[in-house]
Amino acid sequence: MNQDFYHRQCELWGEETQKSLLDKKVAIIGCGGLGCSLGLTLGSSGIGEFHLVDFDKVEIHNIHRQLGFGKDDVGKFKCEALKDTLENRSIDTKFFSYHDSFEEFIKKDIPRFDLIIDATDNLPTRQRINDYAKKQNTPWIYGSVEEFNGQVCFFEKSSFSSFNISNKTPKGITPPIVTFIAAFEANMALRYLAGLPIEKDMLHYFFIDKNGEFKTQKFKMPIK
Repeated sequence: MNQDFYHRQCELWGEETQKSLLDKKVAIIGCGGLGCSLGLTLGSSGIGEFHLVDFDKVEIHNIHRQLGFGKDDVGKFKCEALKDTLENRSIDTKFFSYHDSFEEFIKKDIPRFDLIIDATDNLPTRQRINDYAKKQNTPWIYGSVEEFNGQVCFFEKSSFSSFNISNKTPKGITPPIVTFIAAFEANMALRYLAGLPIEKDMLHYFFIDKNGEFKTQKFKMPIK
């Protein structure tokens, strides 16, 4: 472990905790706006492995909010382009890319994860992530963005089935809310993996009201 690289984190929680991150394996499902920001935030933190999953390719309209890509990445698989970006920013971490749907991904010979992080854009896939995580007894973090709003929840004992599952897709999205929600997910993930306390099974709702004021609400998720 390169102590100079992780100097500020070692100051925060010590070398032993930092070393423990090398044993952790994380799956990021979706490599668009949330996935890029999650990768950039967590990818150089010293976590041992990331498994990046996305079947989509980079398009020009993605770049303004999907910060892991540049204009030269147009036409590439998002998971592979993001993997290249993150490898250039990291020294100890292994990255694996899968240009598959989530259903195809979990049929492969994949490891058991310490944490699954949702960075998708549709409710049915999140329900499938929840079902898989429950079967594997693996916690997962849900995150979503739309317009000026976002939601985050660390699912451990509660279930995503409390949501009204539909094929609804997000409307327009502002880049700042994407990076904000991803940063909250990443902070929650890093604290959990480092053994620090976090609030579980609580839905955090962040929004900008009609006057431009930032507000938050929290809702305890039912245990099912």
